[in-house]
Amino acid sequence: MVSEGLLAFLGRDLRENLEAGFRRTPAIFPDGSRWLTRWASISLLVGLTLFLFCGYHGGFARINSIAASAPGAIWQWLTMLGDERVAFALTLFFTRRYPKVFWTLVAAALFGFAFTHSLKPLFSALRPPAALDAESFNLIGPGRRKQSFPSGHTVTAAIFFGVWIFYVRSSFLRWLLVLFAVAAGLRRVALGVHWPMDVAMGLAGGALAAWLGVRLADRAEMLGRDPSIHLAFVTVAAVMAVSLLLWDGGYHQAAQMQNFLAIATLSYAGFVYVVAPVLRWLRS
Repeated sequence: MVSEGLLAFLGRDLRENLEAGFRRTPAIFPDGSRWLTRWASISLLVGLTLFLFCGYHGGFARINSIAASAPGAIWQWLTMLGDERVAFALTLFFTRRYPKVFWTLVAAALFGFAFTHSLKPLFSALRPPAALDAESFNLIGPGRRKQSFPSGHTVTAAIFFGVWIFYVRSSFLRWLLVLFAVAAGLRRVALGVHWPMDVAMGLAGGALAAWLGVRLADRAEMLGRDPSIHLAFVTVAAVMAVSLLLWDGGYHQAAQMQNFLAIATLSYAGFVYVVAPVLRWLRS
């Protein structure tokens, strides 16, 4: 049957592509560990300094008031950098070409999930909307009230940008990745939904999760090369992208950009995983 021939071709094509993709991806640069160690250490130091000298809420009023001078739409756009749905959707741009990086991000996400969701209920810290008068600070978007520590959005951003530090050599690009992660964290303070302490610990935890993810992915590389496992996580990423079309997270000014990102990533994934292989099959 034609369909059986096509399915067999698609399976073989994906297996060959995964093998080529793992070979194509450069080996991790060992000094990436030093970058992430410093990143986590500085973030931890900043967080502890804030807590010891200014208290848990230290630095919030100053950062939030400064950010209030910028249009709220900017902070709503930036908050997308730490949305786990956006992070997974973005991976669809390179899951097929760089499956090793994708597999590393998946492994790091497991540690990030454990870090975030073990500490949030443990500390159960109140967010600014629950601890401050509404008139005393600038709140943009939904005013979530509980489980402030650590910032999950910041952890997600730190993982996404931290993993790439192992795969790029340029110091300029690495500093840019760090800057993106820090910006993604600070915009949570700008939105009025997290304290700087939450962000500092989120950056430290995300860097640690990225470091552990690289080690786990390297030890379990054969799982990442398995077409079934690969497609399962690609499907998860696609579902995350679809969810961007269904819910804007309460940040309505970023909805249009989220929709564009979802359509772009889903279209690209559909082309590289379905359309292009079928065209190759027809020519074979």
